[in-house]
Amino acid sequence: MDVTVVRSYIERVWNESVLPELVEYVRIPNKSPAFDREWHANGHMEQAIMRFASWARAQVLEGATIEIQRLEKRTPLLLIDMPGESDECILLYGHLDKQPEMIGWREGLGPWQPVIEGERLYGRGAADDGYAMFACLTALGALRAQSIPHARCVVVIEACEESGSSDLPAHLEQLGERLGRPSLVIGLDSGCGNYGQLWCTTSLRGLIGGVLRVEILTEGIHSGYSGIVPDSFRIMRQVLSRIEDEKTGRLLAAELYPEIPQERIQQAAAAAAVLGDSIRGEFPFVPGARPTSDDLAELILSRDWRPALSVLGADGLPPIGDAGNVLRPSSALKLSLRIPPRVNPKAATQALRQLLETDPPYGAKVSFTGDWGSAGWNAPPLAPWLEESLDRASCEWFGQPPGFMGIGGT
Repeated sequence: MDVTVVRSYIERVWNESVLPELVEYVRIPNKSPAFDREWHANGHMEQAIMRFASWARAQVLEGATIEIQRLEKRTPLLLIDMPGESDECILLYGHLDKQPEMIGWREGLGPWQPVIEGERLYGRGAADDGYAMFACLTALGALRAQSIPHARCVVVIEACEESGSSDLPAHLEQLGERLGRPSLVIGLDSGCGNYGQLWCTTSLRGLIGGVLRVEILTEGIHSGYSGIVPDSFRIMRQVLSRIEDEKTGRLLAAELYPEIPQERIQQAAAAAAVLGDSIRGEFPFVPGARPTSDDLAELILSRDWRPALSVLGADGLPPIGDAGNVLRPSSALKLSLRIPPRVNPKAATQALRQLLETDPPYGAKVSFTGDWGSAGWNAPPLAPWLEESLDRASCEWFGQPPGFMGIGGT
């Protein structure tokens, strides 16, 4: 492979064809079904997948088949099948559905108004994960332009990832044996530590969540009776302390702590050495605030291999401007718990429920209702040929060896 020729090909295709298409894609508000219950009627998902399919067909990749698979009451799936010179199959994955608008856009920017500043395109969905199909087909086009043989490649672009990929299993079942047995799966929907080398994701944390509710009264009463009647939020604090040490953030259930593989510890140390203070410097801390540790490798391990509790929402608490002198009858918190790879989400949810609900303070009614659960993932050991290939690719393209790091999300 002539890297100079390939780089020139990719830059030309990207600038002349891919980037203009991504700009138009950003304009489409094709939010994932979890954020747009009327996604089918609104037609934005259809608009997006038709654009993707049209661009793929225009690449004139000899022998490729491009189709949109449709299942009743499910988001569509784009399938691109490119024959190769061997019987092996490589599966490449991406998605085209988007997160909602959210807030915090800088003046002049917005989710559906694409803006190019320097080498960066701003807008919803281009990086997560609109680029994936274009990257796959551009790379394959570069190989074919130099007559470099490759295995059969199957590109799958789903439209429900931001909603938990609930439609993907049905699509895969429908495809059945058409996918064959891939010897390599490449997922183009992750993160990187920097832009100076190739990064490989080694693990994902799982997730469980639910609503913790504390009820002490059947109706609110005057706060003059406090001291006799315990405050529901104080009881909430007590039961939360059963599962988390509030001083350190450490979760207290032993079931949440699998052994961290030595290889992952070594990779975290290597990533910390490369990334340095950028690990803790990327967050919008208020002046004087700091992360949970000064040890950079420990920060990576805490993000990737240790559980962490977050409070996402609350019920039973009025806005400050409407709060009167009332002992509220109940408090409720929506909890999210990131769990390490190798932790069973069902077992973890049951362990939390047991800790939270057993022997409630003051005889209050305490309930924890789990509403989601997703297991994490730990990558298998790299095959020697793949490890060597990744190292060679990163060194040839970036001049640096690859980095390996987990992701704290799911």
